[in-house]
Amino acid sequence: MQLDGRAVLITGGKRIGAVVASALASRGADVALSYNRSQADAQQAATAVEAEGRRAVVVQVDLSQPEECARLVHDSAKTLGRLDILLNMASVYARTAYDELTEQDWDRGLAVDLTAPFLCARAAVPHMRAQGGGRIVNFADWVAASGRPRYLGFLPYYVAKRGVIALTEALALELADAQILVNAIAPGPIRPPDGLDETALAQVEQATPLGRWGGDAEVVKAVLALVETDFMTGETIRIDGGRHLR
Repeated sequence: MQLDGRAVLITGGKRIGAVVASALASRGADVALSYNRSQADAQQAATAVEAEGRRAVVVQVDLSQPEECARLVHDSAKTLGRLDILLNMASVYARTAYDELTEQDWDRGLAVDLTAPFLCARAAVPHMRAQGGGRIVNFADWVAASGRPRYLGFLPYYVAKRGVIALTEALALELADAQILVNAIAPGPIRPPDGLDETALAQVEQATPLGRWGGDAEVVKAVLALVETDFMTGETIRIDGGRHLR
């Protein structure tokens, strides 16, 4: 798929999502971005898209609410005039000790990280069919792709991201006849979280076979590959510097 003249929806319009949005716009795509609370970050990302001469849409949404997922997709498609690509990047990533985990923590984690990608995809499919095909890229996690949990305190997150991989495979099969290709990206040490101290930074580097953090550009490369491919579907691509090997 060529990006020129296409319309993209990215759930989660800050950090790496903003970098991806700018890269897609530089290749000719219009971009819709969702946010929950980070309006300033989403607006900044939209400004970067517009600086590339493309249209940008910013939509506030609570992806834990099913009706909000449908509204996001339909409003984005209506404003941009079409929808060709969906990137499910929004996520709830928070450490919570098992003994402190509540039903609300569980429900929100799975709602945003697993149910929302399904609901957004379901709403996007008719728009993609109208264009003769499309691309859906889900975001999993290198830990989930490794096949076993490795860190305490991320139970809902891990379960949801394992589910995202299964969702990707099942959607790829269901939507293949519509020429809608569905793949996933499982990032590893790409960008250090805010507030991570020097000791923790070094520990991650030591645990990664390539010995360094990847950087946002590596995610951009993977997104472009999965958007531009015309024959790969149902795959989960790990971008983790070999972290899963240890």
